[in-house]
Amino acid sequence: MLKMAWLSQLKMKRFIHISKGLSCKQSICCITLIWSFAFSVHAGSTLPIKQYNIAPLATELNSPWSMIELPNGTWLITERDGHVVIIKNNQLSRVKLPLEGLYVAGQGGLLDIVLSPDYSESHEVIFTYAQGELAANRLVIAKATFNGTDFSQPKIIYQVATNKDTPQHYAGRALVLPDNTLLFSSGDGFDYREQAQVITSQLGKVLRINLDGSVPRDNPFSDHENRAAQAVFSLGHRNTQGLVYNYDTQQIISHEHGPAGGDELNYLTAGTNYGWPVITYGNDYSQARISPFREYAGMKKPTIDWTPSIAPSGMAYYGSEQSAFPVLQKHVLLTTLVDKKIYSVNLANGEFTQTHIFPEVTGRLRDVFVTAKGNIAVLTDGKEAKLLLITPNK
Repeated sequence: MLKMAWLSQLKMKRFIHISKGLSCKQSICCITLIWSFAFSVHAGSTLPIKQYNIAPLATELNSPWSMIELPNGTWLITERDGHVVIIKNNQLSRVKLPLEGLYVAGQGGLLDIVLSPDYSESHEVIFTYAQGELAANRLVIAKATFNGTDFSQPKIIYQVATNKDTPQHYAGRALVLPDNTLLFSSGDGFDYREQAQVITSQLGKVLRINLDGSVPRDNPFSDHENRAAQAVFSLGHRNTQGLVYNYDTQQIISHEHGPAGGDELNYLTAGTNYGWPVITYGNDYSQARISPFREYAGMKKPTIDWTPSIAPSGMAYYGSEQSAFPVLQKHVLLTTLVDKKIYSVNLANGEFTQTHIFPEVTGRLRDVFVTAKGNIAVLTDGKEAKLLLITPNK
């Protein structure tokens, strides 16, 4: 089925560019489409016509949250109820992880999955999940080995030190950095937003640990007398669900959900305060003003603010080493839950031009992943969800 499809530019009013500072992811029925970017917000830049195929790798997924492709082409998909879906040789199987104290409620459950940097030798996989009960729950990090069909008993290597009694805002995104430390996001717990500014609370933070669960000595607050503060990499976050590493510029990029408006994209640097809830461009869901401040001394304003909210979920970096879609090189790709679209943000042009791409992929979109070959996988959200693979039609 052949269609002409344009990657339409989002209206400029949806995006407010705040700062340019750079401080630093089963049937084989393919849809062949022709695509082109519409004119950019910034005059004179159009992107060339390409063809692409969209093929479902998996269907009937149950509230999936994240996915990873193994070096041998096997896919692993997390489902919030604790299952991991395995796609191997076009066959789908489902394994229930014996996760200690898994808490499935609200936004909680099994969340992210990433590979250990030595996966080829260790076959080690890292998970984030919600643990506990309503009265006291937290985000935890666990590791397990994968033998191709099943997982070993997951071992918890780190628990967020601050308990909460809400089933919301776990954040839960993980990223292995080039120095083999693990960065992961911990949300503000929804009702505890003030703790994002409390250095001894691990709510509303991005944390950094070693892969054995210990705390790196070069963390920005490693000399603090409180052990919870020693793991903090950055603070002042609400609900960070995007974490990627731009290997072309050696920078860490995050995005996070605001309240009613105020979604953000940030360049993360060690020890930086990103302001929540003291500075925000969003309002409370009642439309009450959260804070009178849009900026405040010692707090970093977002590189991009999205008001109204687009609800960014997954994020992947399409770097210079990926070649399947050359036009997307040095962009971040974002899936969204409210806008129900995929966007690209150009990190290389200094203007952070944002474009709606692959418009046939619609609905609540949970995550995005760039494969070693430069293909793009998109995970939809909710019941009866799908994993879609977008490849160029050369």
